[in-house]
Amino acid sequence: MKLEARFVSSASALAGCPRWDMPEIAFTGRSNAGKSSLINALVGIKGMARTSKTPGRTRLLNFFAVGSELAFVDLPGYGYARMPESEAEKVSAMTSEYLNRRINLIALVLVIDARRGPEREEFALANAMVEHGRELLIAATKADKLKRSER
Repeated sequence: MKLEARFVSSASALAGCPRWDMPEIAFTGRSNAGKSSLINALVGIKGMARTSKTPGRTRLLNFFAVGSELAFVDLPGYGYARMPESEAEKVSAMTSEYLNRRINLIALVLVIDARRGPEREEFALANAMVEHGRELLIAATKADKLKRSER
């Protein structure tokens, strides 16, 4: 099923986020966990959210309108992306500010690579979102890359 969806804008800070009344569902997880691919699969539009085999390509908050009443937000990944430490700190601060202060955020989808499972960062983020009263959903990706016995 293909939904009506489109890229709206990118932001490098909370002040640059779209000013709209739409509720937002944000997608977060480790670099290369499959956040952008999951968004593309959910809306049925290949390539709407840009994907890369190189970890850490998403460095901004990317906003997508899904129909006229919902938005998806593709957040930068965390973990093993190769980038200067100063840039990694900026990306982390921007993401934290969005997660903690964005009024439109109604739910967070924590994307976990099924081959690796959750680690310390995922548990900490999940706990923080629950403490802030945010709805938390867990999505396991890349299960197709596991052997049947591992599934």
